[in-house]
Amino acid sequence: MSFTLSVNSLEEGGKIPSRYTCEGDNVSPPVSWKDCPAGTQAFALIVEDPDAPTGPWAHWILWNIPRSVSELPQDFHPTPPIEVGRNGFGRQAYGGPCPPQGSPAHRYFFRLYALDADRLAMPSGATREQILPAIESHAIGSAHFMGLCGRPETTHA
Repeated sequence: MSFTLSVNSLEEGGKIPSRYTCEGDNVSPPVSWKDCPAGTQAFALIVEDPDAPTGPWAHWILWNIPRSVSELPQDFHPTPPIEVGRNGFGRQAYGGPCPPQGSPAHRYFFRLYALDADRLAMPSGATREQILPAIESHAIGSAHFMGLCGRPETTHA
C-alpha cells in the first residue's frame, strides 16, 4: 500500500471544476488520504501553482492537521489545532485556481506531507517560504494530486 491523496474523486491530471476556482464559488474541494507512513504524527497540506508567472504560487497552506484526520470536507474552514498559512493572495484561507486570463492550463498540486512531529512550532499566517523548511525537516512521506485549470481569452462578438 502507498500513501495516496484524492481530491473530490477527480482523475489525476483532470480539469478542476469551476466551483473550486476564482471563477466559481472559490471553495476548497474535498480532500482525503489513506495509507500514511508508519510513524506519522500529523500532516501538512500545501496547494500550489508552479506555473504562475512569478514562480510557485501558494493557494492553501495548512499544518498541524492531527494524525486522526484523513479527510477535509468541501469548503473546509480549519480550527485549532490546525494552523493556516498566508497564501499568495495575502489571505489565511483557501484561494482557488486563478491563472491569468488567456494563459494555457496551469498545474495545481495538492501536496500532503506526513510528519514525524505532532506539531510544527510556526506562527499562524506563515507563508509557503517560511513553513516549507519546517515541513521538509519533519516529512516522512508525501502524497500529491495534480489538477489543471486554464482561463481562455474571452471573445466578444
